[in-house]
Amino acid sequence: MAERDSSASDPDCIEWEAVFWDIGGVILDLESVREAHEAFIATLVERHDLETTVEEATATWRSAVGNHFREREGTEFRAARNAYEKGIDELAAEPIPKRAWLSTFEDVVQSSIEPVPGAVETITALAERDLHVGVISDVDDEEGKWMLSQFGVRERFDSITTSEEVGRTKPDPAMFETALEKANVDPSRSLMIGDRYDHDVYGADRMGMHGVAFGADDGPAVAYRIESPEDVLEIIDDDGC
Repeated sequence: MAERDSSASDPDCIEWEAVFWDIGGVILDLESVREAHEAFIATLVERHDLETTVEEATATWRSAVGNHFREREGTEFRAARNAYEKGIDELAAEPIPKRAWLSTFEDVVQSSIEPVPGAVETITALAERDLHVGVISDVDDEEGKWMLSQFGVRERFDSITTSEEVGRTKPDPAMFETALEKANVDPSRSLMIGDRYDHDVYGADRMGMHGVAFGADDGPAVAYRIESPEDVLEIIDDDGC
């Protein structure tokens, strides 16, 4: 059920023009991603006879990936594909050629990732309404569009705005400005669904949009809180109109 934040403005009726989605944690189930990465590292350990346990290799890989992103300046974009490659370089004494692991990585991820329950159905339902349905995500451009295709919703979106395209990450205003310009909609009639308060909800609120928290922390920028993606339909259909 959708819950309106008690401190949010409460107009009698909002005729919504757009709904924007983050990908990771909102459309893409992050636990399935973690499991895919673990399965991929296990395959590398076995295939290349790495002198480490799967648990140790996974921790090393994740640490290198995390450092890649932590070292960026401000909202600078850094590609996940480069982070993954740096992580693999940390696993073996001798470099593992990209051609030796990339197809395995793609196959494992393709067979393992899952959508958040209810996300696909909600996106499909929204696409049938007179709304702009968009994505605002910090993913690599090609990877993000590929994941949406995997879940069968790529063509349901009217626009897809990624950090690789913009060159910045949320909550940089450029991310939201780019998406709003593509959609040609009023920010005050737009929803942004996200699982991170600072990046998604606060970033959207700062641009005059309504932040929808799905697992995100509480804070003054939260206009709505939902427990399931389907709750967005309640906001669209029943919010005082």
